[in-house]
Order: sequence, then C-alpha cells, then structure tokens
Amino acid sequence: MTDQPIVIIGERMFYVKPHLACCYSSVKVSQVNCSVKMSLMERVTLTTKELKQVQVVQGMQERRIKGAEAAQLLGLSLRQVWRLAKTYREKGAIGMIHGNRGRTSPRRISDTVRTRLLELARTVYQDYNDQHLTEKLAEDHGIELSRPTVRRIRRAAGLGSPRKRRAPRHRKRRERFPQAGMLLQMDGSNHRWLEGRGPRLTLIAAIDDATSRVVGALFREEEDTAGYMMVLEAISRSHGLPMAIYADRHTIFQSPKEPTIEEQLAGIFPRSQLGRMLHELDIQYIPAYSPQAKGRVERLFGTLQDRLVKTLREANASSLEEANQALKAFLPRFNRHFSRKAQQPGSAYRPWPPTLHRRDTFCFKYSRTVSNDNTISFGGCNLPIPPGPKRRSYARAQVQVRHHPNGQLSIFHQGQRLATFEPSDAAPLRVGRFEPAASRRGTSHMETVQSLRR
Repeated sequence: MTDQPIVIIGERMFYVKPHLACCYSSVKVSQVNCSVKMSLMERVTLTTKELKQVQVVQGMQERRIKGAEAAQLLGLSLRQVWRLAKTYREKGAIGMIHGNRGRTSPRRISDTVRTRLLELARTVYQDYNDQHLTEKLAEDHGIELSRPTVRRIRRAAGLGSPRKRRAPRHRKRRERFPQAGMLLQMDGSNHRWLEGRGPRLTLIAAIDDATSRVVGALFREEEDTAGYMMVLEAISRSHGLPMAIYADRHTIFQSPKEPTIEEQLAGIFPRSQLGRMLHELDIQYIPAYSPQAKGRVERLFGTLQDRLVKTLREANASSLEEANQALKAFLPRFNRHFSRKAQQPGSAYRPWPPTLHRRDTFCFKYSRTVSNDNTISFGGCNLPIPPGPKRRSYARAQVQVRHHPNGQLSIFHQGQRLATFEPSDAAPLRVGRFEPAASRRGTSHMETVQSLRR
C-alpha cells in the first residue's frame, strides 16, 4: 500500500499524483460521496461544488477546456478560475477545499449564552413558546437572538414546544375587512387566568378584523352583558362606533323570546339588553355559526392564554382589580407586536351621535307599571316613587327603569327622571339584580320616600 494521496468516489479508488489528481472525465459530478486521503489515517470529504471544480480545472490542465468556458461552467470570473488552477497545481485536489473548513464560526453562539438560555428555558420560562421566549430574553436578560436560533438550541437540547397543536382541518379563509372599524369580533374566554392565585375570571375582548388590534378588553367574574357593555363604551370613547360586530349566538346578543302576534304586527321584535344598545347605536350584529367562523378572536384567546397568563404571573395579580390593571399595561405592548396595517387607510369608526347620551345608552332598560301605592317591583325589592312636580301620583303609569354601570338605578316617565336609587354595595352590575341602599333593615317605607325627597 502506498502513502500517496487517494481520491475515493463511491466505491472506486484513484491514486493522486503529487501535484495532479486523476479525476477522469468519466466521473459524474453528481456523486457526492467523494473524499481525499492525505494518509492512511486522514480523510477529507469533498462537496459536490468542490468536486465540480476539480473536474473543470483538471480539464483546463489537460487543455480540453478553455479558461472562458471554465469560468462559465463554474460561475466565476476568469481571474478567479486562474487562481483555482494555480492552487490546483500546487496542492492538488486538497486545494479545492474552502479555507474555513473545520474552523469555528466567529458568529457562533458562545457556550455561556447557550447554557444560560437552556437554564432559563428549563426553569423560569419552561412553558414559554419559542417566540415569547425570544422576546423575554431580549427584554429582561439582554440576550439578542433570533427565533430560529432559540428554537434550534431548544430542540437540540430535547426541549419541545409547550404548546401542542392539532392537525389543521381544511377551511376556506375569509378575507379581512379592508378598513379599521368596519368589523369587530367579540367573545369571552373563561380560563384560569390567575393560575389559582385568585378567582377564575372571564376575559371579554374585541379585536378589529382589519388590523388584528385589540381595541377593548376587560376581566369579569363571568361572561355577562355588563362586561360587553363596558367594553363597547370604552371602545366608543377611544376609537368610535364600529359599523358591525361579529359574535356568537349567545343570548347576550339576541333574545331567545319569540315575538307575539301583536309585536309582529307592530314591527317590534324582542331584543336582549345588548341587542337593544347595538340597535340604538346603529351597529350591525352578525351572528357566527361556528367558532372557526370568528377564528381571529379565537386565536387571540389562544395567544393571550399563553402570554397574558405569564404577564399576570409576573405582576403577581391575585384579584379582579389587579388583573385589569395588568391587562391595561399589557395591551399596548401586545398591539405593537401583533397588529398590522389595514388594506385601506383611514378609519370606519363613527363619532358619537350628538343626539345620544352615553349614560342613557350604556345601561339596562326595563319597563314597569307603577302599583297603586306608587311603587314598582324590581329585583325582588319594592321601590317607592315620590310625588313629582306635575302629578302627585303615578299609579298605573308606565315608567322606564334604567340601571347604570355605576350601580345606580333611575326611574323615568316621559323623559323626566322621577327617582334615583343608590346600590347597597359595590357589587358588579347584573341584569335584573339590584338592592337599593335605602332598603337596609330598619328603614321604613316613609323614611325611604322622605330621603328621596331630600
């Protein structure tokens, strides 16, 4: 056995002269399994590109290929081809190997950074996905890495994504509305947002279909009409009134009652409290017939159940009030990351109508008939109506009861306010539930009327 360098291609072996490699024209360039032995114990692998260079330069040495033809075959300049030929004459096929082969890249992530990343990924951020972990490393630890790099390091260490994904079903994508304010998707998500530190809460949120911007969100004890009403009022103040709302067929949005014959003849159809508000504000309600139909808000909750939960954990929120405070600080950062530009510039949000008052619109309205003793029944309580400036008694009159978000309850007759009742406590607003402060034990009916007169 000689110690001359050997070129091995597939299962074929060729001796290499001290300055010339015997790469014959019959050898195919597509064969990748090519290596060069500098001795009996050393082997260096040639890539397909390097093997092609060896074959073309060898053709130049044998005067079968001209320099211009070689430059065209290799995609190099003529000057670079002559450089390769000179290197080949001096070093043989080994000279075709790139000089950086086997060297450590100067841009390689240091072992210290890799160790720190994996330490954080296994402890503090063990349930963070790759994108969220990348952002937290940059914001809180000063480790600037790309998402693919973080993913590659985690997977190499055997750390998979904490979020399990099901195989997607084939569905037809609905195009986004072209302008902001044309459509809002709204829904509620009951989840362990506080992870056992506090009560189980429901997040009510609204996302703009054109921009994916969360324009309103609020934590509530449960998914209720008052929560949607508060979110809509906040949106009307910060952005304006949207043209339409896309939501599920919950009784919060539409009444389950069937209209009577009299109502059908009069063109009146039963509406829920929120449906009545949308009708007064001229906001179209579009019912969704499947969760996938309003997929944008459903995917929003999937993201928030990952990111917002961790934000609440970092803020150590353990109550409804603390959760809403953390949510208020979280939304601007979230919108900067996930919102996008609409297809059309401008806004379709409408300004507030000058003929309406927010206090009289964003409230629960009920119709009641006054009893002979000038009282109405509401929420299991008898509420007295004092004499007014125009009439002493309102017996058998039809009055309108308005329950406001701050808990106050007002009674109106033909647009005139007759009485206002304060709630007994600061309990959350509920449809059809009210306990007046004047109905505490030990307070008589006459004392209540006199207090209202004062």
